Amino acid sequence: MTNKTYAELVEHSTFVDRFNYLKLDSRVGSPTFGYDRYINQGFYMSNEWKRVRRDVVWRDQGCDLGVPGYEIHKELLVHHMNPIVIDDIIQHEQWILDPEFLITTTKKTHNALHFGTESMFPNVVTSRTPNDTKLW
Repeated sequence: MTNKTYAELVEHSTFVDRFNYLKLDSRVGSPTFGYDRYINQGFYMSNEWKRVRRDVVWRDQGCDLGVPGYEIHKELLVHHMNPIVIDDIIQHEQWILDPEFLITTTKKTHNALHFGTESMFPNVVTSRTPNDTKLW
């Protein structure tokens, strides 16, 4: 395990810095759970996971990588900063439920962390103000 942590992640204030800290450089088609997908699906349906997931989303205020200004309105995920494997679930490793190793993200950012590049970054939504005549 590479031991990326939330405490280290929040030392990076920008989305780009956090993305680069978390980037995994996986390869498309690399084996993950394959035929054993039922194991991780059971884990993600558990009440224990749902409780931790809710707490992580609350902590991150529903923002992509926990960065204000990157609010998530659809396809919200909670990402394990250190990839889990089948044995982690089977052996009930406590770290896979520890918020210190989890972060809120979008599906698009999650995929970019595993397989993509900065070109997949989301756009920051700019708030409009009275008398604002500048077009997006």
